[in-house]
Amino acid sequence: MRFSRFALAAVVAVAVASVCVIGSRSLVFAAPQAAPAAPPPPHQHPAPTNLKVLPRSLTGEQVHEIMQTWSGELGTRCKTCHAADPKRTGPDGKPALNYADDSKEEKQTARKMVKMVEEINANYISKIDGSGAPVTCGTCHRGHFGPEPFAAPPPAEPHAN
Repeated sequence: MRFSRFALAAVVAVAVASVCVIGSRSLVFAAPQAAPAAPPPPHQHPAPTNLKVLPRSLTGEQVHEIMQTWSGELGTRCKTCHAADPKRTGPDGKPALNYADDSKEEKQTARKMVKMVEEINANYISKIDGSGAPVTCGTCHRGHFGPEPFAAPPPAEPHAN
């Protein structure tokens, strides 16, 4: 089957325009693109140093996961407890954090709070039958750096007969 020059030109024009109208819908044909770049390799968390409350046998990834959980339960970021290291720059161009540094008071407080939670769970919660889930940072903090004060609701009025 032979196409006239006009028919062939029309087909080429449609292909070049990359648009085909079918009924009331337009289909746009994109030019082939290069394969997407491979995702970057997962971040390697270095072996932790200066662990004083957490077990020293934990890997960098395990410590990172624990810190992410605590961060969420407290509504904070890493820099709340960890000091910046002005000698090292992070990927964002800001000073990297020195996780081993103990200079921030918040880090000292966090260590005390972790010990308190462990003690409550070991000495009290574990001794209550059917006590359910253990106490965590989130039990009190509920996503806030400082736990919000609890105000008991007023007592219910007795029903009049």
